[in-house]
Amino acid sequence: MQFRRDRLTLSLAFLLPLLSLLLFGFAVRLEIKHVSLAIQNFDTGLMSYSLVDSLLNNGQFDASEWRGRFPLEDALDKGKARAAVIIPPEFSRELKQGHSTHVQVIIDATDVNNARVIKNSIIGTINGFHMSNHLIPSHLPVECETRLWFNPGRREALYIVPGALAVVLWIYPSLLAALAMVREIESGTILQAYASSITATEFLSGKVLAYLIISSTMAGFLIFCAIVIFDICMVGDPTPYIVGLLCFLLSSVCFGSLIGTAMHSQNAAVQTVGTAGFIPALLFSGYIYPIRNVVYPLSYLTMVVPTRWFVQLSRDSFLRGCNWSYDWYLPLILATSAAVFFGVAYSNISTMQIKSKE
Repeated sequence: MQFRRDRLTLSLAFLLPLLSLLLFGFAVRLEIKHVSLAIQNFDTGLMSYSLVDSLLNNGQFDASEWRGRFPLEDALDKGKARAAVIIPPEFSRELKQGHSTHVQVIIDATDVNNARVIKNSIIGTINGFHMSNHLIPSHLPVECETRLWFNPGRREALYIVPGALAVVLWIYPSLLAALAMVREIESGTILQAYASSITATEFLSGKVLAYLIISSTMAGFLIFCAIVIFDICMVGDPTPYIVGLLCFLLSSVCFGSLIGTAMHSQNAAVQTVGTAGFIPALLFSGYIYPIRNVVYPLSYLTMVVPTRWFVQLSRDSFLRGCNWSYDWYLPLILATSAAVFFGVAYSNISTMQIKSKE
């Protein structure tokens, strides 16, 4: 009945989650591209120009324009380039004669993670330049043959979208449940429930069950859109994901109900869900960066964020291949968190019911 009367609730259930999924799926990218690179070539030989071509055609670097005598002053200092490569004189001649030579690489390390990626990319490009020009022995003492598993094409959508599903399915079901509960308090209709023979458990269970059904419909809609738009599919056994999804949605709805029973206005409920729900789900779930990068003591906070466990389950299901043998504990953790949130919400409602009768 609420959905028929309130168009905003309907948009919160389907339209805004879909828009959030599209924003997260298309906008969030962890692999940096189009890095501006300044190159100063003091050599006029063909080998130096071949190295320049290799650097600018590896799909990651773009040539940066600079003026003056040195790229460091005009490019790096002014932020026009993120890295600079300086090729010395006699570079081609030294290589043709079989001698070693040096190339200076200077990287802007204001962003340490990106600086590490840029460094590895330049080193990998130079190693490829060595091999293409037969500048290294054909038989090395140790040869490394690398093979990428689970995502050989390095498609970021396979990594980003399953995590985005977890974040979106945490925020909107909890927001819907919180608003529904607060509306009962604001309008005073919850007093009718207190005055009736309905117990706190029955009242809360009815609310949770209703929004669990709505959230399950929302989840099916979003997963279908993700499969169609981003060309992803489930691999392995789907049953751990289905069970974990229901436990995760139940946890989200119970969390929203907890917030709704603790707040007395819709604005306060929205702000609390955004602060206590969205920020931990985004920063402490492993969606953007690995959990191991979270510093102590905040690393312990990730243990109580349900989104962390569902991000792992979602990526296992869409990327690695899910299996009960190594993912059995994830639905159990999610069900436990749902029970804890339900218990706190029940305690809040029982306290409110006693005060209203007094």
